[in-house]
Amino acid sequence: MTNLIEVNGINVYAHHGCMDEEEKIGGHYTVDVLLKTDFSASFKTDDLRDTVDYVAINKIVKEEMAIRSKLIEHVGFRILQRFRKEVIGIQEATIKVIKLSPPIDGNVHNVAISIHEVF
Repeated sequence: MTNLIEVNGINVYAHHGCMDEEEKIGGHYTVDVLLKTDFSASFKTDDLRDTVDYVAINKIVKEEMAIRSKLIEHVGFRILQRFRKEVIGIQEATIKVIKLSPPIDGNVHNVAISIHEVF
């Protein structure tokens, strides 16, 4: 059986960007995570060990977002690599990193990247 877990709207303040001001001032980001897994065993056991722990997902995202990158593509890839290495049971993962109010010429609400990986 295949199941999906979503951890959406992880809000963080981070210092990503190519401009010096972004490193100094920082900005607001939102991260959404979609995981394909099989948590059907948890239907019977009601045990956290039989599914993916949302707390672990949130922790990895926050830790990686705290490490400065020039590109949100870079930090998104790092997050996926941590999922692959540290979280058991993920079959596929999609991560979306959203940079709110980016400092680009024009009135832009956000820019975002999405990365999908099969484990």
